[in-house]
Amino acid sequence: MTGTAATSFPLFAAASQEKGALVVSLHDVAPATRHLSERIIKELARHRVRVCSLLVVPDYHRTGASMNDREFVRWLRDLEAAGHEIVIHGYYHARPRRENESLRAKLITRSYTRGEGEFFDIDYDEALTRIARAREEFAAAGLKPRGFIAPAWLLSREGERAARDAEMEYTTRLTRVCDLRTAQEFKSRSLVYSARNAWRRTASLAWNGALARMLANSPLIRLGVHPSDFEHGEIWQQITTLLDQLSETRTPMTYCDWIAERRSEVKNQESESE
Repeated sequence: MTGTAATSFPLFAAASQEKGALVVSLHDVAPATRHLSERIIKELARHRVRVCSLLVVPDYHRTGASMNDREFVRWLRDLEAAGHEIVIHGYYHARPRRENESLRAKLITRSYTRGEGEFFDIDYDEALTRIARAREEFAAAGLKPRGFIAPAWLLSREGERAARDAEMEYTTRLTRVCDLRTAQEFKSRSLVYSARNAWRRTASLAWNGALARMLANSPLIRLGVHPSDFEHGEIWQQITTLLDQLSETRTPMTYCDWIAERRSEVKNQESESE
């Protein structure tokens, strides 16, 4: 592997923020979801979230390489230049069903993720191949991905090791953010919605409303947005209401910038102890 990812990553932030942080991540960005993604990004800006982490799928459901779509790539470059972050989000964002799966595997990959837990139980070699290929494709398109986030945050131990060896800087899971360079882990549960059917939407609204209150004093609040969220008025209304409240007291930023701030804090602490 080359050292491109490591050298291009801002290892330390220029200055830490006094306010708490808010990271909004837009999942499942691909040519097939571009129209909705564009609308969401514009709406986020209207609610004072002008930068977010864009989780881009290299070959969404095997419909074709995203980086082969020139207009899509140009759009991503413009967003990156404006301060948004490009994140590698799986490779296919799909996991075919397998014979003789355990009940746990069936529940997680078929019910919880509806066949999208690509990196749930992937082996090291295949994970490394997919992540490295995605990184090379994105770099060839003029993009600078520094993070890797698995679909549904389901990442096997071997998959995480592969992400580290592919020179990705960080990954995230549902309940934490992981700096792959320093091995630091930061507890932080993400707000995220399930819009698949009515009962899931109802449960999501209740859960996320309560979770947002529980996380009120957390240094980092994470919000994962999916294109389908925008199509359900009650979900989108809660999201924008939360953003209006959170952006009053927090600084919207990308995962990349948040990791950089944490590294700066460690560096400053080390300097003070010398």
